Amino acid sequence: MFAESGKLSLSRQANQQKLIKNNLRIDRKFHFRPFKCNSLFLIALKCTNLNLMRKEDFIDPSTGHLVPTIRDCWAFVPKPLPPVRLDLAPLLPLVEQSARMLGELSGIGRNLQNPYLLIRPLMRNEAVASSKIEGTVTTLSELFLFEAEASNKTPVSDAREVYNYVHALEYALKSLETFPISVRLLNDIHKILLTNTASERGGRIIPGELKKDQNWIGSKLIETARFVPPPPQESIRAMGDLEKFIHDAHDTTPLLIKLALVHYQFETIHPYPDGNGRLGRLLLALLLCEKKAITHPLLYISPYFEKNYDEYIDLMLFVSQRGEWQQWISFFLHGIIQSCDVSIQKIEKLQNLRLAYLNMVQLPRSPGLLSKLIDLLFERPVISAPYVVERLHVKFNTAKKFILQLIKLKILEEYKTDIRPKFYIARDIVTITGS
Repeated sequence: MFAESGKLSLSRQANQQKLIKNNLRIDRKFHFRPFKCNSLFLIALKCTNLNLMRKEDFIDPSTGHLVPTIRDCWAFVPKPLPPVRLDLAPLLPLVEQSARMLGELSGIGRNLQNPYLLIRPLMRNEAVASSKIEGTVTTLSELFLFEAEASNKTPVSDAREVYNYVHALEYALKSLETFPISVRLLNDIHKILLTNTASERGGRIIPGELKKDQNWIGSKLIETARFVPPPPQESIRAMGDLEKFIHDAHDTTPLLIKLALVHYQFETIHPYPDGNGRLGRLLLALLLCEKKAITHPLLYISPYFEKNYDEYIDLMLFVSQRGEWQQWISFFLHGIIQSCDVSIQKIEKLQNLRLAYLNMVQLPRSPGLLSKLIDLLFERPVISAPYVVERLHVKFNTAKKFILQLIKLKILEEYKTDIRPKFYIARDIVTITGS
């Protein structure tokens, strides 16, 4: 196994390093659950220079400090926001561009006749992308089908976890009407996020409660973790400081930079045993709405983070290690710009599609209820005849007739599934939403 030098041969070392990196990539978020590890894996860890959490890598004390934690390891505790050294001058052009794009998107939202026809599909695409970052893979079609099922919902599934995200986001946005963003509200949202999830994805953890044990990121063993966030007691203090920063009336940080700071801080604190990534990204939509930066929740950045996953994770880590705030904030602002542009394009395409559908059904002798059914498809692109009966208050045969008419117009097609009753999908709406 070993070369004369006492290290793995170059070819074996390369293979083992690839194996370990793949393992770390797949196991994006393991916490304090036990893990049986073979000796070859441990030998390879010792003989390769991976991106593991090492004390000597944290060279900038201005962002935080290390504290001892379990198993003779170190945990990183971030300093309260705002950063003590942050030169905003190089970022101002990006701040102005991102604010301009956000203003354009907000203006489009103000002019929409019924913005929630478009908010609902965009919100669900955000849920799919944010959950995919955490290793929960569900297609947009599967999510719509899960929502459309009136009975016999699978209690534990990836679709359930993604649906939880949608439910949590809707609850959170509604709660902002009466409650400010706070740890209490985040606990309520977290409880919804982790309801009825599989045991290996948080089911053994009490939803809605801050962590009581040390957690870590990037490995099944804390000794090989890429990052170890603050211990429980330090996390409680850090979350209190973060809540104060969010509501600091005297803070002059530009809002979009503040979002970047808050997102980094929340993910670095990692205050819950599970669900931190999803909750941290959900928090961005809440902040934009609470601060009145956008008229309707039309901007979601998770697809950008998912597409640029490695850079997303690395840049937050480099803030902790090296104080590289500008690189992280620049990446974040580019995400705002790109996400605004994507949302604007999707809204335009969905609006045009809706008008095209309405023109197809608004013909002489066509029932007026078909137009209402078109709007229902933008709210929920997967439907069944019983759903049409319920929403349009028509008889079953009439609902079936409407569906057959939309199939003939190629607006609907049958969703191939063993689930009964039959379901039908507006494929073009789903394709645009998920593009």
